[in-house]
Amino acid sequence: MAVPFISEVKRTHTCGQLTATNIGEEVVLFGWVHNRRDHGGAVFIDLRDRDGLTQVVFEPDHAEAHGLAGSLRLEFCIGVRGKVVSRGKNVNPKMKTGEIEVKASDLTIFNRSEPTPFPIEDAIDTSEEKRLAHRYLDLRRSPLQKSLMTRSKMNALTRAYMVEKGFLELETPFMGKYTPGGARNFLVPSRMNAGKFYALAESPQLYKQLFMVAGFDRYFQIVKCFRDEDLRVDRQPEFTQIDVEMSFVNQDDIFTTIEGLLKKLWGEVLGIDVPTPFMRMDFYESMAKYGNDKPDLRFGLEHTVLTDLIREHGEAGGVPMMFEAVQNKGIVKAMVIPADKAMSRAESDKLEEFAKQAGAKGLARAKVGEGGEWTQSPLSKTISPALRAAINQAVGAKTGDLLLFQFGKEALVHTVMANLRVHVAKKLGLIPEYGSGGQWKFLWVVNPPLFEHDEETNTWVAAHHAFTRPHDEDVPYLLTDPGRVKCHRYDVVLNGFEIGGGSIRLHDPKVQAEVFKALGIGDEEAQAKFGFLLDALKFGAPPHGGIALGMDRLAFLLTGTESLRDVIPFPKTKTGTDLMTGAPGDVDDRQLRELHVRPVPPPQK
Repeated sequence: MAVPFISEVKRTHTCGQLTATNIGEEVVLFGWVHNRRDHGGAVFIDLRDRDGLTQVVFEPDHAEAHGLAGSLRLEFCIGVRGKVVSRGKNVNPKMKTGEIEVKASDLTIFNRSEPTPFPIEDAIDTSEEKRLAHRYLDLRRSPLQKSLMTRSKMNALTRAYMVEKGFLELETPFMGKYTPGGARNFLVPSRMNAGKFYALAESPQLYKQLFMVAGFDRYFQIVKCFRDEDLRVDRQPEFTQIDVEMSFVNQDDIFTTIEGLLKKLWGEVLGIDVPTPFMRMDFYESMAKYGNDKPDLRFGLEHTVLTDLIREHGEAGGVPMMFEAVQNKGIVKAMVIPADKAMSRAESDKLEEFAKQAGAKGLARAKVGEGGEWTQSPLSKTISPALRAAINQAVGAKTGDLLLFQFGKEALVHTVMANLRVHVAKKLGLIPEYGSGGQWKFLWVVNPPLFEHDEETNTWVAAHHAFTRPHDEDVPYLLTDPGRVKCHRYDVVLNGFEIGGGSIRLHDPKVQAEVFKALGIGDEEAQAKFGFLLDALKFGAPPHGGIALGMDRLAFLLTGTESLRDVIPFPKTKTGTDLMTGAPGDVDDRQLRELHVRPVPPPQK
C-alpha cells in the first residue's frame, strides 16, 4: 500500500539536521537525489535539500522501497521514511550528517528528472551562459543556495535593526515622473496617456524627502531600483538598496546609524566584530592618494602627486612631457613598487599594456639604482639630478624600487593610476583576485565637491543631485566659483567598493535657488522639473538627510562570491539579457498600437 506522503506523512527534518542524537528515531525526508551508489544488495543515495545532505540506504529487507530505489537517478525528487542509524566507523566528516544514515522503509518518487545539462555540484566548470540559461538548476547548487540564504538573513537583520531604531518601513512608487540628473532611466509607455511615459525609479530619492516633509522623520525601505546603464561585475540593471532618510539629523547621526547596521550584519552573518566609528577621509585626499573616491585600504601602494614639484623645476627639470602636462592644467602622479616586491622587466612591460587598456598613452617607469640613479628608463637620459632627487625624496624611493609615472588630464591620470594600483596589488598577492582575504577596511569618504565641470558643454552639473546641501562657508561661492564649493555628501566604502552613498539635503529655498542658478536652471525650468518637491519644501520642511546602501554589493562582499550575479536569484547578463526567459523580447503590433509606440530600427553599421 502506498504511503500517503505529504497528505498524511509530513517531513520531520531537513537533510542537514540529523545527528547522532537522532539515532533510533523514525524520520521523513524530502529532497533530490544528489548521487547514487549500488553496492549489490544495498542502494545508497545522498539526499539533498537546501539545508544539506543525508545518506539514505535501501536494503532488501524492505523489498518495495528497495525495488523502487533501483530506478532512482540523479535529481529525482523523492520522499523517504526510515530509521536513523549510526554509520559506526564509516563517519563522513565532510557532511554535517556524517555520523548517521537513514535506513529507508518507504520511498516515493514525486517527480523524475531528465539528465541535467550540467552537474549539480559545488564546483563545476560549466560556462556561466549555460548555467544562466538553466538558472533554476544552477540555484540548486549549494554555493548559490548559501549565498541567497545569507541574503535572506541580511534582509531580516536589517529590518529588525531599523525597526529597533525607530524607523518606519514605507513604500514608494516604482513608476514615476522622469527627472533629470543621475543615471539613465528605463521608460514605460502609458497606454492611457498617449505619448506619455513613466520612468522606473532609479532611487526613491524625491519620495523619501517628501516623507520627511510629511513628518514621518525616520524612513527605510529595502527597495528594487532600476538604471539603464552599461553593466559590469558589480552592477545590474535592476538592483536592491537599503534606502534610509532621517529628519533633524546631521552627518554624524547618519554615520552612527549606518555603522551600527553594518556592525550588526558583519557580526551576525560572519561573527566578525567591526570596529566603529569608521575612519573618515576627505574626498580630495582620497583622489590624491588612490585616484578614486572608493579606495581599497587593505594594502599600500599610495600615489604621490608631483604636479607642484614639476612646476617648480620647470623646463630645467629635463622631462618635457611632464612639464607640458602641468602647463596644460594636467597633473603628474607616481606610484612605487617596493624592491621586496620586485617585478621582472617583462612583468613591468605588461603594466604598460594594462595602462594603455585603461586609456593611457603609455606608462613611464624608472628603476632606482645605487645612490638614487634611475635605470631601465628613457627618463634617466634627460631628467636633471635636482628633479630626480626631489622625486625620489617625495615618493620615499629606495634602491631597487620601481617608479611608475602617469601625467596628463587630471581625470584620466586618476583613473589609470587607480586601476593600476589595484592591478599591481593583485599581481603581487597583496589582495586576492576576489573576496576579502580576511580583511575588512571600512571608511567614509567625505566633503566632495557639489559640482562637476562638463567639458563638452562647458557647464557645471550636480555631482550627486541638485538637493545636496553645500557647506555653509562655501555658499558665497555658488555663483562666483562653483568648483570651490564642497558639500555634505558622503560615501561608505569597503575594500574598494562603494557600498552606500547619500547626503544632507537642502531645505532652504533661498540656497536651493542659488544652486539651480549655478547649474543654469531658471525658476521656470526648476518648477517644471522639480515643482512638486520645491512646493513641498515651502511648507515647513525639516532639516533632513539620508543614504542608500547597495544590498546586492553588501551580499556580494559578505559571501565572498566572484560576481554580483552570484547573489541575485535571476540576474541579467552583461548585455542586460535574461538567458533563461529570453527577455527582453518582441511584442506584437497590437500591443505597440495600444501603447502608441512605433519601433525604430537601429542604425545601419
